[in-house]
Amino acid sequence: MYLDVFDHNPYGTDCWLLAADGTDEAIVVDPGFEPEAVRALLTAAGKTPVAVLLTHAHLDHAGTAGPFAGDDVPVFCHPADAVAFTDPVAWRRDGFPNPLEPVKDLRSFEDGDVLRLGGVDVEVWHTPGHTPGHCIFRVDAEVLVFSGDLVFAGSIGRSDFANSDPTAMRRSLARFLTLPDDLRVLPGHGPETTVGRERAANPYLREFG
Repeated sequence: MYLDVFDHNPYGTDCWLLAADGTDEAIVVDPGFEPEAVRALLTAAGKTPVAVLLTHAHLDHAGTAGPFAGDDVPVFCHPADAVAFTDPVAWRRDGFPNPLEPVKDLRSFEDGDVLRLGGVDVEVWHTPGHTPGHCIFRVDAEVLVFSGDLVFAGSIGRSDFANSDPTAMRRSLARFLTLPDDLRVLPGHGPETTVGRERAANPYLREFG
């Protein structure tokens, strides 16, 4: 497996790059702010992006998804957050003043979908709260989950934005803890962790057992 992360950007957003063994096709999770730098990292590894997956449509995760993807690479986003691209006026009304650049090939997914991308099966879990369309991506073959801004090492994502939902966030956190303890957690910010480590030590998850 090829796995790398790019986090040199103003918000310290983790852009994750994943490819199965024996292929040059890579998945990009949350391209963030530096499309050229991410492309250079892929090129140096001999990889070509075949899909962009967005955990959610906040600027620090999705701001350059359109320029990064260009005409050839599809961008996947939950419909509840895709409004950031399709109706930027509504997105600004929800408290996000910075419009996202247009995406040429915008595709959607729903909870429970399994996307076959570059030889990797990615299971979508809709985990609203931080945003209405926030999702995490489970890759069982590699024993990992991309957690976006749901769970970080020792912390969790905010649920105090204009379109956040604290009640939905609590449900999503409880659902996160149904994942196996040995699953690697690759978050949207900060270092990787595991489900078991967060279950045992994350103070924001203690109430969920």
